[in-house]
Amino acid sequence: MGEPTQTAVRADPSSSVLPVEDERLLERFAEHLTHERGRSAHTVRAYLGDVRSLLGAVAAAGGGEERGSLARGLDLAGLRAWLASDVTTGGRAARVPARSTTARRAASARTFTAWLLRTGEVAVDPALRLRSPRRPASLPAVLSAAGAADVLTTAARAAEGGDPAALRDVAALELLYATGIRVGELVGLDVDDVDRHRLTVRVLGKGAKERVVPYGRPAQDALDAWLARGRPALAVDGSGPALLLGARGGRWDQRSARRVVGRTAATSGNNVSREVTPHTLRHSTATHLLDGGADLRTVQELLGHASLSTTQLYTHVSVERLRSGYHQAHPRA
Repeated sequence: MGEPTQTAVRADPSSSVLPVEDERLLERFAEHLTHERGRSAHTVRAYLGDVRSLLGAVAAAGGGEERGSLARGLDLAGLRAWLASDVTTGGRAARVPARSTTARRAASARTFTAWLLRTGEVAVDPALRLRSPRRPASLPAVLSAAGAADVLTTAARAAEGGDPAALRDVAALELLYATGIRVGELVGLDVDDVDRHRLTVRVLGKGAKERVVPYGRPAQDALDAWLARGRPALAVDGSGPALLLGARGGRWDQRSARRVVGRTAATSGNNVSREVTPHTLRHSTATHLLDGGADLRTVQELLGHASLSTTQLYTHVSVERLRSGYHQAHPRA
């Protein structure tokens, strides 16, 4: 295969150098993940990091040398040994990987070996019988309805003076809570993605899948203020179609959005007693929808979950909230 396109995520150059044949395989694997499976740049980097670690373990064990490729020397025993091995990061002491880390590494390995089989690089997929612990089904942290209202009120008060950045912040927070979209989806929005007549926003989610999500009147008011008075003040010639802009007029980035959410929540009063991230708002949206009577399929479509089982986690959150309220309020609990 020829040189990868510029949009493909390349193998991390800071990692240890692998045999030339394996470097080429990783380049092709990155193209597959990027263009055929539509994975995000963040996901592709994570997959490549795990596969590099795996191939490094094969090299340390002396495997694959006779085949000219470490990837072709993979076997079930080597995969199991790698999953069970300690993880060393940045020179720090080795630690036993958590179950969630092991599950992620196993998923990366399975994706890679399945791709090797499909492309004819190996005759048998060595990861077919590979097992790993399931990710712990921890319940996501959520805000109460009062807590979410406090965060949004704090943002609105900060924008009363008409500061462009503050107008952007309140529009971003209102959209996050109204729609439950991910922070990456938020900062990827363009002006034309917002239908201000139908009160919907077109979102490009994971796997390059589009969905249309409705929002309410408070979010509309915040968007109107941002588009009328905030965005024009920050826009420059190179701003392009981005809905949300940073201080220099470029597309707003995820790190800045997370910082704004955390900072706003930290000053929002007694109803917000935990650290808040954009994902906290997403979890809160899902939980509050279910508390209000929305069905699982609707919430699944709104959040862009590929599997209903992912959405079902929020039913447990609602049950736990109900149980907690019962124990606090009922005299015979």
